[in-house]
Amino acid sequence: MKRELKKGRLYRHFKNKLYLVVDIVKHSETQEEMVLYKALYGEYGLFVRPLDMFLEEVPKGKINLMNQKYRFELIED
Repeated sequence: MKRELKKGRLYRHFKNKLYLVVDIVKHSETQEEMVLYKALYGEYGLFVRPLDMFLEEVPKGKINLMNQKYRFELIED
C-alpha cells in the first residue's frame, strides 16, 4: 500500500524536526514529482525532495532519533 502525502499538514522528520508540506511540484526537466516543504525552525527555509524519498522508510544505518518507520511521518491532530 502506497503512502499518501497530505498537503498543508505537519510532518516530523526522523531526526525530530517539524516541517509543513506546502505542495507537490514537478521537476521542470524530468517531470518527477517533488515535495515542497517548509522547515518550522531556524530560518524557516523552503526545500524540495523527491516524493518517493519523502515517503520512504528511514534508510538503514541512519541514526533514527524518533524510532520512526518512515523518513517523514504525519503529525496527527
